[in-house]
Order: sequence, then structure tokens, then C-alpha cells
Amino acid sequence: MCVHAHPDDEAISTGGILARYSAEGVTTVLVTCTNGELGDAPGGVKPGEPGHTEKEVASLRRQELEASCAALGVGHLELLGYHDSGMMGWTQNDADEAFWRTDVHEAAERLARLMERYRPQVVVTYDENGFYGHPDHIQAHRVTIAAIERTGIPDKLYYPAIPASAIPRFAEMLARRGVEVPAEIEDAPFGTPDEQIGAVIDCSAYTAAKFASLSAHSSQAENIFFLSLGEQMFGEVFSQEAFVRASDRTGQRGVEDDLFTGLR
Repeated sequence: MCVHAHPDDEAISTGGILARYSAEGVTTVLVTCTNGELGDAPGGVKPGEPGHTEKEVASLRRQELEASCAALGVGHLELLGYHDSGMMGWTQNDADEAFWRTDVHEAAERLARLMERYRPQVVVTYDENGFYGHPDHIQAHRVTIAAIERTGIPDKLYYPAIPASAIPRFAEMLARRGVEVPAEIEDAPFGTPDEQIGAVIDCSAYTAAKFASLSAHSSQAENIFFLSLGEQMFGEVFSQEAFVRASDRTGQRGVEDDLFTGLR
């Protein structure tokens, strides 16, 4: 079970594992917490600009999410339906309906019911900083932790991560090919110390599915830098997905190459 904040988040940090484990016959569940209303409307129209209608954006993004899940082979898509809070610092953070302001225990009860239905052995969600400080990602983390505490499920919990050592290699690869990294990505607080990485999963056979999944979110293409790499370079960059092992009842040590190590 992957718990994500918005449509398209599933593709970026967990598309590889969703595709791989789906192909291996593992039951895969994606829980998407918000409708993504504050994403771009078609044509790159931003929230607050003429032509941006939240209801229409949410409807389009659901269609894109369903197409993404089809590309990855996700078995079950569950939508919590909360309202997008926007980026940290946006005035929409303070709206009564924003996921960021939702009562954690109320949302956790809904997620707990899904955990009890599907009984996931492995859950993946963001760390306490929401990977890069997005309010809805942080809230998804809080809700997931509360649901786990309530149910005693799963056996293992992972947070997506980018090993610190991978960042300069990525920058060097792009520089060799004349690709300029946007400042908002270059300056973002990515990078987890290598010694904290608990799993590195080979997804090289599934990068085409991951690229197709990300491409399905075409309305957000202006905000998805990695689509500009093209499928070949994208495959080189995303041949692996790394994770911090946040909790583990199996007692595993070292860096795993399978999230189900100790469970099968």
C-alpha cells in the first residue's frame, strides 16, 4: 500500500515499485489523499488565474490518475477525496477544507479501515517532512502513522528517499547532456544520507511503465521536470528506487533489494 498526497505523486517516487510488484503478482493498493484541485488546469493555467476551475481540474486529474494506475498495473485505487492544500505558504493552506487542516484522527480512521480491508504487509508513504516540505505530504505522513498505530498494520514501513551520493551523479549526467535543472529542483532539500537508506529496489525493467504513468498526468507536464528528459534518459535516472526503512518487524539489517525481504 502506497499512501500519496496528490494524483501524480504515485508515479514520481513509487512508480517503479508499483509496476514491479504488480507484475510479480503482489496485491498493490494506491491511496490518494487529495483531489489535486490546486494543480494546473489544461494549458498550464494556475490556481487563481482565469480559466482555472477546481471542479474541472479535480475531474481531469482523477482521469489521469486512473490512466497512471493502468500503466503501472495498480490493483486497487482508493481516493480519500480531501481538498488540495497547495504548496507550503499558499493562502489555501488555511482554508477550512484543506487536507493540511483536516483532523488527523478522522483521516486516520478512514485510512485504518482501508488497512484493515487490504491487510498490507508493506506500507510506503513520506517521511515526517513530506519528502520536501509539502503540507499535504506532511499530512499524509501524519495520517499514515496514526493509522498504523491504530491498526498495528503493516509489518514494514518505508519512506521514499534519494541517496545523497546519487545527487551529484544525477547533476553530472544532466550537465553532460546539456540539460539545465530548474532552480526549484536544484535548490530543493533532497538527499538522504546514504547510511540511512534501507532498501534500493531494481526497477530497470519497469522504467517505461513509470514514464507512461508520469506521462498520463499531462495536465501537470509544466510542473514535472522529469518528463522533459525523454524516455531513454528517464530510464537511466529512474532504474532504481530507494527507501528509508522506518519500521520493520522482521528484524532485517543492511540494505535490502526487496521490500518484502523477510516476508516471503
